[in-house]
Amino acid sequence: MSARPKHRRWIQIAMVAVFATLALPPAAARAHEVRPAYLQIDEITPGRYQLLWRTPVLAGMRLPVVLRLPGDVQDVVEPSAVELSDSLIERHVLDADSKGLTGDRIEFVGLQTTITDVLVRVQLSDGRHSTTLVHPSKPWVDITTSQGALAVAAAYLSHGVEHILFGFDHLLFVLALILIVRNRRVLLWTITAFTVAHSITLSLATLGVVHVPGPPVEATIALSIILLACEIVRQRRGEPSLTAQKPWLVAFTFGLLHGFGFASALTDVGLPQADIPLALFSFNVGVEAGQLMFIAAVLAVVAIARRVYLPPTVEQHALPVAAYAIGTMAAFWFIVRTAAFFA
Repeated sequence: MSARPKHRRWIQIAMVAVFATLALPPAAARAHEVRPAYLQIDEITPGRYQLLWRTPVLAGMRLPVVLRLPGDVQDVVEPSAVELSDSLIERHVLDADSKGLTGDRIEFVGLQTTITDVLVRVQLSDGRHSTTLVHPSKPWVDITTSQGALAVAAAYLSHGVEHILFGFDHLLFVLALILIVRNRRVLLWTITAFTVAHSITLSLATLGVVHVPGPPVEATIALSIILLACEIVRQRRGEPSLTAQKPWLVAFTFGLLHGFGFASALTDVGLPQADIPLALFSFNVGVEAGQLMFIAAVLAVVAIARRVYLPPTVEQHALPVAAYAIGTMAAFWFIVRTAAFFA
């Protein structure tokens, strides 16, 4: 075997590995395993606060993060805790004397060892409020006075970006669309249709206009990915495919479904009552930004590989592997989510 064919063979194997890696992110049964923790602090009367602390639970394991309150803050009554299927909720009533919590620091011990953020919302009795997204690199929040609209927008935009980048099922759906639609202009219209559709249902679900149970939606999202994986195989065989003929229609239809999935991220943390339109818009922009980042990364990998090496049979090896890998992972999610729903 000559050096050139052998070199190309290794390139093909590398490309298959790239597509397989994109198609099989390190996720378990739940595709949204990186959910943010949430801390809500409401001032009832000057110096007295209600505190709600919600931490995610995955596979029976609670997020290993503990609140560390200022030393001079005391519980007025015994704290209560309620364990749900996906989170643990603690409630406190705190007395911080007449000075209140303004200027104090609340620490999240253990957050630095995770990849989870904490959304902190503070509502004071005089109407001032603040919203902050705490990252593991800086595991504390300083309670300040009212923040401007920019801080709220930044917090929810960041939450939207992280939600889509860790929403592996949504990314697999977008990846499948990229593999089906080869024309860049058509791909642009297809992704736009997907964006418009899930923006509609995200807004309706978050505002409470439409309510759809989460478990059936999550299972159906997995099913939509399976259908696209089948469409990739059909297209490669030269069989007629609705997705290949009208990808924008398929993307819009399934986008309505995926919007309900995006809404679940906001249901976990809620929206600030004083800034609902801004928070909803910022989260949606964050989702789109994360989605565009992913698309750009995939197209860049493909473009670089073709430009540098131009191996003629890469697609023959990479495309089937990617299609079956996407379908296998989606089928696994569908089975697990369906079983959990009936359980």
